[in-house]
Amino acid sequence: MPVLKKQSLPDQLYEELRTNIINLTYPLGSKVNVNELQSVYGVSSTPIREAINRLQIEGLVVYENNVGARVLSLKAEDVYEIQDLAVILHSAAIRFAMERADHKVLAQEIQKYLKDYYHASTNDEDVKCIFNIIGAFYRYCGNSRLDNNMKVIQGEQLILRYLYRQNQPADKSKDNYLEQMYAAVIAGDAEKIIRILKADYAKTTKVLVEVVAHLQEE
Repeated sequence: MPVLKKQSLPDQLYEELRTNIINLTYPLGSKVNVNELQSVYGVSSTPIREAINRLQIEGLVVYENNVGARVLSLKAEDVYEIQDLAVILHSAAIRFAMERADHKVLAQEIQKYLKDYYHASTNDEDVKCIFNIIGAFYRYCGNSRLDNNMKVIQGEQLILRYLYRQNQPADKSKDNYLEQMYAAVIAGDAEKIIRILKADYAKTTKVLVEVVAHLQEE
């Protein structure tokens, strides 16, 4: 039985369930059964329902009439919408960060995450490193509302990254777009960073649409 601390049960349950959804331990479209979760964690239904409600707000869990709570399912249209919105938000964060932040400081942080990326040995570590690199632009963009908007779709974005990595294992000797972004940060070229980002998203979106279509056929 997983061990949970006695304090902030809803927060801990939310983080635990969110992680299991994002890394696809709970498959897309699978049922979220409150009674089963009570048995797994040995807690009452109240903190579990609170955690599930938070996941619903984030879009990771949906409620269906006569069915109950389920992990979100994805269609091709969902992939396009999530990716399109992410590119818009990322581009804004990049422009603001490059306008407002010290490029050397930003580059140093990205370089740290790049080193972590090359040492990553699992999909979980890989995905987290990529999100840390993108997240650096948000941390330096100086716009909390932009950051908060990204958090709304962050869970869905992470799911897509996990799906992509499951179907396209990393070849870090060839997959050098992160290095190119890092070099563009050093050069102070925001528009080049955005072009590199968009090219990567176009590539990943194509793969993800095929993956989601295959999942729907199963």
